[in-house]
Amino acid sequence: MPKMKTVKAIRAKFRVTATGKLKRNRQGRRHLLTKKSSNKKRHLERPAYASATHEARYKRLMGV
Repeated sequence: MPKMKTVKAIRAKFRVTATGKLKRNRQGRRHLLTKKSSNKKRHLERPAYASATHEARYKRLMGV
């Protein structure tokens, strides 16, 4: 059976932490930032993690 190819879109969106979690950036920080409050923008800077229900699937697609 051939090796499974990495899904590049998933690899670009997530980074694997030292503990094996998948870290991602939050949505909403690309454009239209003038109407968002400073508090909202500051909270969007903080990283988020992939949900536990999807984590196994994403790891398999990444080849981790």
